[in-house]
Amino acid sequence: MGKAAKKRPKASAPSRGKGSAESAMAMVRSNPFEVKVNRQKFDILGRKTKNDVGLPGVSRSKAIKKRTQTLLKEYKEKEKTNVFKDKRFGEYNTKISPEEKMIRRFTLERQQNYGKKNIYNLNEDEELTHYGQSLAEIEKLNDIVDSDSDTEERGTLSAELTAAHFGGGGGLLRKKASSGQDDEEEEKPKSRKELIEELIAKSKQEKQVRQSQRESALELTEKLDNDWKEIQTLMARKPPKSERKDKEVEKPKPDEYDMIVRELGFEMKAKPSERMKTEEELAKEEQARLQKLEADRLRRMRGIDEQETKKKPSHVSADDLADGFILDKDDRRLLSYKDGKIHIENEEEEEDKEQEEEEDEEEGEEEEEEGEEEEDGKEDSENDQSEEESAAEDEEDVAADNHSDLESDLESEEEAAGNKEEKKDETTGNESQNMEGLDPKMEAAKAELPYTFAVPESYEKFKSLLVGRTIEQQLTILERIQKCNHPSLAVGNKTKLEKLLGFLFDYIGELANLDLPDLKAIDKLILPLYNLCQMFPEAASGSMKFVLRDAAHDMEEAIEVKGRATFPGLDMLIYLKITSLLFPTSDFWHPVVTPAFIYMSQLLTKCRITTLQDVIKGLFICCLFLEYISLSRRFVPELINFLVGVLHISLPRKQAQGYTVVHPFTPLGKNLELLLVCDKKDLESWQKQNLPLSIVTSIKEASRTEVNHIRLSCLALCFDLIRRCAVLYESIPSFHEIMHPVKILLTQHVPVNEYPEKMQEWYHGALKELESKVKLYTPLICEKKKPVPLKQYTPKIVKVLEFGRKQGCTKKEQERKRLIHKHKREFKGAVREIRKDNQFLARMQLSEIMERDSARKRKVKELLSSLATQEGEWKAMKRKKMKN
Repeated sequence: MGKAAKKRPKASAPSRGKGSAESAMAMVRSNPFEVKVNRQKFDILGRKTKNDVGLPGVSRSKAIKKRTQTLLKEYKEKEKTNVFKDKRFGEYNTKISPEEKMIRRFTLERQQNYGKKNIYNLNEDEELTHYGQSLAEIEKLNDIVDSDSDTEERGTLSAELTAAHFGGGGGLLRKKASSGQDDEEEEKPKSRKELIEELIAKSKQEKQVRQSQRESALELTEKLDNDWKEIQTLMARKPPKSERKDKEVEKPKPDEYDMIVRELGFEMKAKPSERMKTEEELAKEEQARLQKLEADRLRRMRGIDEQETKKKPSHVSADDLADGFILDKDDRRLLSYKDGKIHIENEEEEEDKEQEEEEDEEEGEEEEEEGEEEEDGKEDSENDQSEEESAAEDEEDVAADNHSDLESDLESEEEAAGNKEEKKDETTGNESQNMEGLDPKMEAAKAELPYTFAVPESYEKFKSLLVGRTIEQQLTILERIQKCNHPSLAVGNKTKLEKLLGFLFDYIGELANLDLPDLKAIDKLILPLYNLCQMFPEAASGSMKFVLRDAAHDMEEAIEVKGRATFPGLDMLIYLKITSLLFPTSDFWHPVVTPAFIYMSQLLTKCRITTLQDVIKGLFICCLFLEYISLSRRFVPELINFLVGVLHISLPRKQAQGYTVVHPFTPLGKNLELLLVCDKKDLESWQKQNLPLSIVTSIKEASRTEVNHIRLSCLALCFDLIRRCAVLYESIPSFHEIMHPVKILLTQHVPVNEYPEKMQEWYHGALKELESKVKLYTPLICEKKKPVPLKQYTPKIVKVLEFGRKQGCTKKEQERKRLIHKHKREFKGAVREIRKDNQFLARMQLSEIMERDSARKRKVKELLSSLATQEGEWKAMKRKKMKN
């Protein structure tokens, strides 16, 4: 055993020391199961390893021994105090006297007990206050207010008064009086009544004295104020007016800030305005207004005057107190005087009037249902006149009614009958005069346009509404149709107005196909068409796409059948113009504009130029192209080719040199020289004029001079289009290559000197725009790249950190990573040690529990054995007794 004990320290020596291979081999020889060899993947020369061989058994025993000496000792001594500490105040302080120690200990004890025992004690001796005054003092009622006195000295009652009222019958006063009159002992005491009377007299006297003092003080203050005013006027001497004018001092101007503040004070505050009405509300109001105007027009057309619609005031006597008595029918007759006699209406006239009133009421109800709005200016003036006349008649009737009861008993029945016959003749004459006066009004009402229209269901009905009317009336009809049938007013109005949009497209096309196209009417019809397009964009796009699709199919069929196509009619050109007004042309792709764009480019390439009309139509399409691409600046090669062709047909017949002519133009053929003008007189007499589209239909009837002027105008328009194209396409890098044929034609082939001066100005303007543009493109150059360096064989030296290979960082970052790695490692080590400590404590606790259980079991066994022995002895004694 001794030798083995000596070998153990030798085996544990390598774990404490350097960990050499020899000590590990010695440990292996003794007990190879207690050695753990940490193998390395690669053997590196010069590397020193500390943990190549480990002894887990030795290190575990050391850790257990260390924990038993430290952690287990702390665990056993936990919650145990083996030292008594005297915590009395000042026990070991020799500087404090015993009396002070006792006082201090007593106060500390009272403080500790006060917080525990008196926490809910409400009988403390604290003094309660109210507004800073003690409630105990207030309850004594020392300051009693004298309600009889109005002076400043309130609450000051004399002692005699209080003693008399609260002194138990005036005993205190008698004592005071007896003490004040020592010499008059024999005098009898005063009764209570006498004392009270004396007190009342004294209080009145005191009150009168105080009032007289106050009045005298007021008089003195007034006198003092008056004297001070007199003295003040003497002190402040005012100079005379003449001196004041000489010594006038300019008043300081008010500060700008003060002026602004005053202006802001008097500024009107913002008031809430009326809310904006919605589109539905505006549509309803407009519909009601038009229905009201239509009802007024119908009434005037039928000859029903407003005077008749108004009810005459019924006569009310003085006895009628309006107490709710209602008659089924008002049978009372109106009394009036004429020529000094009573005038009574006939029963027949009353019946006629009743019928008219019923009709007027029905019409009035219809008008109320239709809406209440203001009329136009002309109708307002007529209504005002009729209202003035009716008001005058009503005043006469009222004046007659005012005197109707005065002399009603003076006339006889015979005179009344005679007056009836006279009244019949007068009424018939008045009716004839009214009819004559209403005839012109009825005719004027019939001539007016209706204010309400229903949406026509077919194109024939739509056309019947517009044909034969002026363009202003047509616009009014379309506007009223749109307002009376707004989509927000009814469910089916949307589909009706979409149909109206299609009818309007067809009507514009029909106006364009007339022998004399009404371009002014078409121009004004664009506005209602635009409004409908804004309301129903899908329907408008569908209608326009349908028109473009038909035109494209017609052109394709013509090319398949005839091998060539012709320019479309004036209606299609107008449709293309309308497309640019209704839809956005700057979009990259649009469902309507893009097909129109393609269709126009096909027109400029597939339609042959055979007449001057074709040239005018082609130039119109070029103008449309420039309008379409004004914002997007999209390049259109068909446009440039067509302008080159127009210049080509304006030259004398010869072979093209330096430029190419593209279809539909040909370098040779019978349709050349369409724009060539050789007559010098026509050249000299030409003046620049715009080419209207209507000239396409009337060019056949023009004379030779007019035709030459049209040709020159087309050439001038071509020069203008070239100038606009140059301005539009100047940002394109290949601008000079695109415009090269145009430039050759202008500089080498066009006979400028033969044209008039105005034409030469157009020519020079176009040529100047072409020559002033600078080349924007640069020649192509290969992209420059950095040369690739050759591979070198010098080793790349990288600093290896302690915790691993972490390259590509600065020194600060490396230090930060090293500290992070170290913290992580230490944290893991601390967690590992805490886990081992907890496991050690758990083992100790388990061992303690097992020891307690074993001791308890041992004691139980001892008790049971003792009880068994006792039971055996008792049974043995019992058996002996039974034997005996």
